[in-house]
Amino acid sequence: MSQPTEAPLETSKVDIFLQELAAIQQAGSKRVAILGSRHVPITHQQLIELMTYALVMAGNTVLTSGATGTNSAVIRGALKANSNLLTVILPQSLSRQPRESQEQLDQVMHLVENADNDALSLAEASALCNQEIISRCQQLICFAFHDSHTLLQTCQDAEDQRKIVTLFYFD
Repeated sequence: MSQPTEAPLETSKVDIFLQELAAIQQAGSKRVAILGSRHVPITHQQLIELMTYALVMAGNTVLTSGATGTNSAVIRGALKANSNLLTVILPQSLSRQPRESQEQLDQVMHLVENADNDALSLAEASALCNQEIISRCQQLICFAFHDSHTLLQTCQDAEDQRKIVTLFYFD
């Protein structure tokens, strides 16, 4: 009689596990993208700002976009820690950003505008911007709601590119 055998883990799950283990053990700095919803309570923004501050103080480079809410909190935290370790990639040109965002973005040393996307809708431009951000990072931290389609697709795309993805839900 043969013994029952356990089904082997899928190769992709093993690869992801090994990649996550290597990332945890990696000494030195990483390129961490932090993205999230515009609609974030102030207490959550303060936590995101603090987390970003700690990541930058540890020597990590942080990438984000220029929207209000999560991304604005990321920018505040990184600017307090070390403005040289922050890169902000905009979905469109700076002039297309809300005035309150423009004032904050004036303080960012490494600012990438995507003026070629000005003719696109904000949703289309944001999706392209998020793709550019994840192409430049090693790890993605995302703050979203369960119906945040663009952000959830960005997380899936990052996983498909074998990036480390940490997803926090607000709801």
